Amino acid sequence: MSSDATGATARPASLDAGPLGYLALGLTLLSYGLLQTGVLHGAGVADAAGLAHVVGGVALFIAGLWQFRCGDTFNGTAFAGLGAFWAVWAAGAGSAAGKNATGLFLLVWALLAITLAAAGWQAGLFSRAVYGLLALSLLLAMIGTFGSSHGLVKVAGWLAAVAGLASWYWATATLTNSGWGRAALPMK
Repeated sequence: MSSDATGATARPASLDAGPLGYLALGLTLLSYGLLQTGVLHGAGVADAAGLAHVVGGVALFIAGLWQFRCGDTFNGTAFAGLGAFWAVWAAGAGSAAGKNATGLFLLVWALLAITLAAAGWQAGLFSRAVYGLLALSLLLAMIGTFGSSHGLVKVAGWLAAVAGLASWYWATATLTNSGWGRAALPMK
């Protein structure tokens, strides 16, 4: 996310869709993760399909396109790619796909998350937290799915929820600091 407000990479905050992208990613991951853990009785991950489609899919994809337009290749790739993930996930959330198809789906998206974690590692703690935990969550969900380990899938849900909280905080801190004109919430 563009938190650098000086130098050659500076651009007006009004052109940065980074906070929208991280907010959409955060809320979607938090909801999905908590529903994956089973902590909310009577609700499952399929109950997050609407949120995943509109917020995680559409809003995140649009934020990605906007970041590409502003010259931010990393966040453009992250948001558009993860927006596509959530849109596809939401479209098939209610289907009865077999464990091999679901495991393969999680594997290919885990590869994207690993790419994002590696590419964004230098961006700081929040980038590492969001994309590193997302990658780990998808990998554990994949292994749990292939191995029919509900416990491992629940752990993956907790990791997704923590990644969602980190993404939500990142967006909140960016918006708050921008609005207040100072570092009101720490970002590093």
